[in-house]
Amino acid sequence: MSTQKFEKEVPELLSISRIVDAPYNYNAGFYISKYLKELKDHKRFIAVRCPKCKKVYVPPRPVCGPCFTKMEEFVHVSDKGMVMAFAVTNVPYTNPSTGEPKEIPFTCAYIKLEGADSNIMHILEKTEEKNLKIGMRVQAVFNDIRTGDHFTDIKHFKIIG
Repeated sequence: MSTQKFEKEVPELLSISRIVDAPYNYNAGFYISKYLKELKDHKRFIAVRCPKCKKVYVPPRPVCGPCFTKMEEFVHVSDKGMVMAFAVTNVPYTNPSTGEPKEIPFTCAYIKLEGADSNIMHILEKTEEKNLKIGMRVQAVFNDIRTGDHFTDIKHFKIIG
């Protein structure tokens, strides 16, 4: 039996580097638009309550995941909450919202607002990593100038205890 090697010729690959600008608009829809308008106009969080299981979701959404029930009852929840999880980022990267380098370190956290059954994700105020812990209480700090078109109308969450 012959043990002949078959080698396949691989063509040289051509690589072209190019920066592509691909702007897009995202339609927030009725529920998120209502949420963003409430943040902008009143510095308050609006949520939606499921008529069947009574869970409160923030940001609001049209359908309850576990019940698959349409939700239309809007309620307010507190601007205070508890850190459920967090991650500290020390790796430099470009902020996709601005195109500028993101200042590091920064901490992103899952926050359960008082009165809500779901979490929101946002940035915590700058603090020493050793001072961060699950369960600490935080409060929203809003930007002075709010546009109503992005979650960044909330500047960050400050630690209150």
